[in-house]
Amino acid sequence: MKPIYLDYAATTPVDPRVAKKMADCLLLEGTFGNPASLHVYGQEAKAQVDIARAHVAAFIGADPSEIIWTSGATESNNLALKGVAHLYQRKGKHIVTMKTEHKAVLDPCQHLEKEGYTVTYLAPEPSGLLDLDKLRAALREDTVLVSIMQVNNETGIVQDIDAIAQLTAAQHVLFHVDAAQSAGKISLDVRQTPIDLLSLSAHKVYGPKGIGALYLRKKPRVRVEPLIHGGGHEQGMRSGTLPTHQIIGMGEAFHLAQQEGQRDAEHIRRLRDHFLQGLQAIKNIHVNGDINHTVPHILNVRFEGMIADAVLAQLPMMAVSTASACQGKGTESSYVLRAMGLSDEQAKSSVRFSFGRFTTLADIDQVVGAITKTISS
Repeated sequence: MKPIYLDYAATTPVDPRVAKKMADCLLLEGTFGNPASLHVYGQEAKAQVDIARAHVAAFIGADPSEIIWTSGATESNNLALKGVAHLYQRKGKHIVTMKTEHKAVLDPCQHLEKEGYTVTYLAPEPSGLLDLDKLRAALREDTVLVSIMQVNNETGIVQDIDAIAQLTAAQHVLFHVDAAQSAGKISLDVRQTPIDLLSLSAHKVYGPKGIGALYLRKKPRVRVEPLIHGGGHEQGMRSGTLPTHQIIGMGEAFHLAQQEGQRDAEHIRRLRDHFLQGLQAIKNIHVNGDINHTVPHILNVRFEGMIADAVLAQLPMMAVSTASACQGKGTESSYVLRAMGLSDEQAKSSVRFSFGRFTTLADIDQVVGAITKTISS
């Protein structure tokens, strides 16, 4: 019997309704054509890609023409950071981000530093939140881009994207948001919030892996220097034959998220609260970060005085993570938690639980019972 899956922040299973839509695109009798082809097979595929683009755009309040398909949020982040840095370098070569960003932002920033760019890495408050005064102080005349994720993938901390966007807009600095973890969890409307670039991923929203998107604001026009050349697809921003089945899967996943997001959120909040209530009897368990500023889907818990890996070794009936799945292998503790002021020992005693659409109360009861039995023994 497989363990109970509580690692939805790492990836989500594809929703069966999404899988069916994707399967319909693979065989000869389906919509398998190249969307760039002019014959009927290609035009049928293009029509479905256009619908998917509209679904993703509607989810964030964008125009379909502002959505650029990529292979995932990692590529979207790279395209946003490197694309802006290279295209706008005459204005300046300074970028501002946070120490708690995903590696898909931090690593491109470090790469740009090797090219002569300057990057300011802001530390969060102990709550995990960004101090807006520190961001304001970090902005310079040569700052071309600020990149802040909306929901942290390890702690679930939600940044005040509206306030950050207002600040960057007033300073005429481009603002990029990594929204891989926030899509399907909290609402976001680029018509109301002056975000210039925004990264999305399908596999965090019950869609397939290997497909994502980058939102590029058109009014005022934001452009990036492409990373991939060859064919001029996606308005010249991202060349490559469009993977119809993956795009349609992402479109359907975001369409479902728009329809069912509120219901999902309420279900998952009940699960999270039930989980916390069940753990109250264990005195040496603490939540990392300010739970009042987190999404209910992600809960980072510290087993004080214990090594998380040792605890998990005694709990093979659940699948969770001790850090981001993209942090890499090894014994190093979470850089996100250390940036929030936790000691190395505290970071190594922490576990990320993340809940999803298919998690049940019975799953939570089983996990709580197993944890209580293990910690108390």
